Amino acid sequence: MSGEKNTGRDRGEEWWRTGIIEMRPGVIRLRGYEIQDLIGRVSFPAMIWLMLRGELPSEDEAALLGIALGAAVDHGPQAPSIAIARMAATCGVGINNAMASAINVLGDVHGGAGEQALSFYGDIAAAMDGGASLGEAVSARLDRFFAEEKGYVPGLGHRFHPIDPRAPRLIELTREFAARGVVSGRFADIAEAIETDVATRKGKSIPLNIDGATAVIYGELGFPPPLTRGLFVLSRSVGILAHAWEQSQESDRNKGPLPKEWLWAYTGTPARPFPGDSD
Repeated sequence: MSGEKNTGRDRGEEWWRTGIIEMRPGVIRLRGYEIQDLIGRVSFPAMIWLMLRGELPSEDEAALLGIALGAAVDHGPQAPSIAIARMAATCGVGINNAMASAINVLGDVHGGAGEQALSFYGDIAAAMDGGASLGEAVSARLDRFFAEEKGYVPGLGHRFHPIDPRAPRLIELTREFAARGVVSGRFADIAEAIETDVATRKGKSIPLNIDGATAVIYGELGFPPPLTRGLFVLSRSVGILAHAWEQSQESDRNKGPLPKEWLWAYTGTPARPFPGDSD
């Protein structure tokens, strides 16, 4: 009987295996660290790093991660995720519902460009590891992009900003951290080389945007591309929370995407009588 009980308990304990957290009454350990040893000594960006990577970052690594996270927190109610959070709040739902509604639209089109940019940079870095020069690797990847893929080069251009005010500052800071040996600066080199090559091909400058710049930092810090999207979600959640909260303090109810005096364009069948009705 005791053997059967142990087998059942082992089965239960194996059901959700994790190397992230150990918890039992009176004990919480994250990646092996007692939670009370982390509280007050580890910043929120460092905690994110620990949870995702399994080890504590240096103070400089945590600082650079925090810089990237802080840069993308909001882009105004014209951004679909922010607009959705505000509209949801006017429907009387809780703050968590408004946030979840907004986060659920952060996909390939709205929120995925950083992941795409870092994957693009990674292809170039791999070519460089194989012996290609920076210029050769960038040129070959762009040749393939323009021959085989559609849309915009990931990480370049912005529909509102001729120059995204966030990107130059992020690259500047990345260079400062690279000069101190915190990161290599390799992904910053790659991003700027892409920007230069595309400008030559197009005959005009298409500057780096927030997604391309944060992808540089996440790449410099060693995060894989899929986590870049998750990190963007963490970042933008701050703006989503702020807007959902602000809107919840106002009296608007059922506020849709347009003012009530502006209606949508109807493109369907003109008004017509029901079959069999007389004139």
